[in-house]
Amino acid sequence: MVDNSSVIRLFEHLQSTNPEPETELNYATPFELLVAVMLSAQSTDISVNKATAGLFPIANTPGAILDLGEERLKHYISTLGLYNSKAKHLLATCQMLIEKHGGEVPNRREELEALPGVGRKTANVLLNILFDEPTIAVDTHIFRVGNRTGLAPGKTPLEVEERLMKTVPDRFIQHAHHWLILHGRYICKARKPLCHLCPIEQECQWPEKPTAH
Repeated sequence: MVDNSSVIRLFEHLQSTNPEPETELNYATPFELLVAVMLSAQSTDISVNKATAGLFPIANTPGAILDLGEERLKHYISTLGLYNSKAKHLLATCQMLIEKHGGEVPNRREELEALPGVGRKTANVLLNILFDEPTIAVDTHIFRVGNRTGLAPGKTPLEVEERLMKTVPDRFIQHAHHWLILHGRYICKARKPLCHLCPIEQECQWPEKPTAH
């Protein structure tokens, strides 16, 4: 993305199409969101929501998850990829939440990233949604949109994140995470991007985009 005015126009367009973007993961408490985000690795939000629709009515606190035990927990999340390791990480995280945080989700990056199975991306999601911090969690969608549009080119998710944090104007930073994810999920798709429906087509610098509709 060459100039600041193009960046402003890009986010104004995204804002006009969705003024208050939200996560598509279903949750009612901070702990439920932590669980949902941990389960979302290499899984779609739709599949996570189906799994948690069965899990949360049975167990939606750290203690209740621990009471389930590993085998019963796996039963509820077995439709998700990597469910064996996710079950182990989730149980270990629940144990740590109880022992170190009184069963509550901590609001500091260092404490979040110390939880088993929680990396920078998950921490960024939680800090943004639960604690209103201006963070951007770079998943495959944001990585693609950042590179394809020229908004934040980078070879790694961290590079894209750092460029976005420098490039996105302050007034858009709080919602930038969700705008870019949803744009990548529904418009700027990996294989067949819907350039003819794109609200930021004029600002996009992707050399392969169609030049005419």
